[in-house]
Amino acid sequence: MSTPDRVPARPSGSATVTRAVAAGAVCGALALALLVMVATAWAPLMTVDHAVAEGLHRRAVTRPGEVRVARVLTDWVWDPWTARALITVAVVALWWRGARLLACWIAGTMVFSTLLQQGIKAAVGRERPQWQDPVDSAQYAAFPSGHAMSATVGCGLLLWLLWRAGPAVRGAAVSVACLSVAGVSFTRVYLGVHWLSDVVAGVLLGVGVVALSIAGHTAFLARSGQGWSRTGNLSHRS
Repeated sequence: MSTPDRVPARPSGSATVTRAVAAGAVCGALALALLVMVATAWAPLMTVDHAVAEGLHRRAVTRPGEVRVARVLTDWVWDPWTARALITVAVVALWWRGARLLACWIAGTMVFSTLLQQGIKAAVGRERPQWQDPVDSAQYAAFPSGHAMSATVGCGLLLWLLWRAGPAVRGAAVSVACLSVAGVSFTRVYLGVHWLSDVVAGVLLGVGVVALSIAGHTAFLARSGQGWSRTGNLSHRS
């Protein structure tokens, strides 16, 4: 398949790289700070985590209807595999259109995100909240939240691909992305399977991964003299 038509690379490419790297560095530093506080069981953070978890759990055990809705949302709508499935569809579409570098870049970012979260989980080994009357259950270590991180990375990558679409599409995409990330973060804590700091770290890491991925891809295009396709997506030579 032929490569999409191109227009010259945007002159703001270097500014995009600078902003993306800065955003990635800030989010990474904040996530690292949370990791250190969790690993050392920093008392103020533990107090906040337990207070939030206990308060939400007290509500959850008296609201079975809300719990059922939260479980459907977190297990199906915002499950990590849902995010991966959406990214897979985007990757296949990009590959079919001839944007193979971008397809591989998006797929690689999602794979890297999954490996990163699993590696941190194994390294930190944080226990999940324990309840005498649980409303849900989950496996593996708690920090960071895989649901929150996967949703953030998936939504971030899709927003990146849709950013040059019309304002209506872009606005709708931003709204859905924000709702999804906030929603999955809340449901994980509400269902008692994560601490607040787990989901915050997942979101921070997700934003950092997407920002650095955008920076890397934009810098690569600038160095190789490639630009933006007229369809609104980044293009490349296969």
